[in-house]
Amino acid sequence: MQLFPFILPTLCVFLHLLRGGSGSTPPLAHSNQRVAVTRWLPATATWYGSPEGDGSSGGACGYGSLVDVKPFKARVGAVSPILFKGGEGCGACYKVRCLDKTICSKRAVTIIVTDQSPSGPSAKANHTHFDLSGAAFGHMAIPGHNGVIRNRGLLNILYRRTACKYRGKNIAFHVNAGSTDYWLSLLIEYEDGEGDIGSMHIRQAGSKEWIAMKHIWGANWCIVEGPLKGPFSVKLTTLSNNKTLSAADVIPSNWVPKATYTSRLNFSPVL
Repeated sequence: MQLFPFILPTLCVFLHLLRGGSGSTPPLAHSNQRVAVTRWLPATATWYGSPEGDGSSGGACGYGSLVDVKPFKARVGAVSPILFKGGEGCGACYKVRCLDKTICSKRAVTIIVTDQSPSGPSAKANHTHFDLSGAAFGHMAIPGHNGVIRNRGLLNILYRRTACKYRGKNIAFHVNAGSTDYWLSLLIEYEDGEGDIGSMHIRQAGSKEWIAMKHIWGANWCIVEGPLKGPFSVKLTTLSNNKTLSAADVIPSNWVPKATYTSRLNFSPVL
């Protein structure tokens, strides 16, 4: 799911009007399960793309070409709506392992949510399903059985939430195409720890006020306010445990669309 640049401003303005201007963003209907569950739970898994590939390019979270390179490469996965959470589950990390001892390794594979999948074979809205890249699916096998496990197609698995760890990376903010002084849209990248975002605020140059941004789709947030004056500070609050991080003046006054600006900090890589 990739949205064209001219659609993003329209969607952002619509949400701005729907939610009553620039006040605090109300909780979305799909955000009622916020606590990160770290125990092993049952689910099903399939795979997509080429057998040793990285899955699809982009995905419903909006990470684009990031999914094709490390640290995302071969670790991406699409999840059913119960974990996708309307896009608020984007960036969360999970460990998955299959159960058939004849072909499955005891070692769990870590995946990052980058896309949404259907609910799985049961087609029930509350069914938990993972659609993994071919490489990630194969990594659940014992040595030499990657092809065998992919030939199964559908597996019963166990999964649990795990902390995201982007070694050597700090949180970055990608300014989406089409952004202007009156409409600014940001994509969050490389978030350690919980990986998800429950709310996002921005502060303009010379101001003490934090203005709530709107969740558009996937890992993308926006603000309709203007004219906006940089540099901008950004405050993130995680979805699962309400941890907060503020990156001061992370987006410079001479920002440009399609550029990515990296902060000097990150969340602790724990849940």
